[in-house]
Amino acid sequence: MSAPEIVAIGEAMIEFNQSRPGEPNYLQGFGGDTSNAIIAAARSGARTAYLTRLGDDEFGRMLLALWKDESVDTTSIAIDPRAHTAAYFVRHGVQGHAFSYLRAGSAASRMRAEDLPLPLIGQARYVHASGISMALSDSAADAVLAAFDAARSAGAGVSFDPNLRLKLWPLPRARALIAAAAAASDCFFPSMEDAQMLSGLEEPDAVIDWAHRLGAKKVFLKLGAGGSIASDGARRERIPAMPVHSVDATGAGDCYCGATLARLVAGDSIWEASSYASVAAALATTGFGAVAPLPRLAAVQRARVSRDNP
Repeated sequence: MSAPEIVAIGEAMIEFNQSRPGEPNYLQGFGGDTSNAIIAAARSGARTAYLTRLGDDEFGRMLLALWKDESVDTTSIAIDPRAHTAAYFVRHGVQGHAFSYLRAGSAASRMRAEDLPLPLIGQARYVHASGISMALSDSAADAVLAAFDAARSAGAGVSFDPNLRLKLWPLPRARALIAAAAAASDCFFPSMEDAQMLSGLEEPDAVIDWAHRLGAKKVFLKLGAGGSIASDGARRERIPAMPVHSVDATGAGDCYCGATLARLVAGDSIWEASSYASVAAALATTGFGAVAPLPRLAAVQRARVSRDNP
């Protein structure tokens, strides 16, 4: 088997997503930001691997089967018989979607730096993690930073999505550890909302300047329905969102990260990769759940042709 081009680290969960606002029915699916991103990358043609810990339970086995179906390498995933695989619920309402989590003490929160598969990390083109990956526990934060150090030592790129969740950790700690991760990043993927909270800044250009000052080499600022802005420090370009009938934005930002990385390893410029990822993320909002609507390469290519040739 060829070495993975993109390796992601974090926590995957079983998802229960409300099928319609106000209804008591939930669709079972899968989630977890870095898992969503690595599946999006795999569906966009990249060779991928995932690093996490799972409980020795039915939810863990369901996730392993999912990644196998998506051609994501799982050979370095640890099974923890003393902890559970996490789950979460998504409810939809007039204020958007709300999340409820069952993740405290999960197997993934027991990740440790000393358990990292360093040869696998060293073979990758990019190693990707998120603020959620770090917020799971002190040992998980250490594992992410150790993975980034190993990647940089081996000449691999580092990719980081702040994905701020203040239910998981206090803002001062989040700011400190996210700044450390951003300083190591070749690709930094903040959302505008998260960046405003972390930086105290309001304008996109100011946020991008802040991200580069932290040390991030390439910045991809996610603006939701407003598209995205890509910057390499010398040039920045705004990429408009593709209009779609959006029903659920769960996982769209993760899709953007994974799709961007997939196109970068395929040889695209950051501008081309961001343009592709913006279309992929838009398509990901046209169905319910974090994983099921993630588009494949051919679907994104068709959508881009249709957009450019109305």
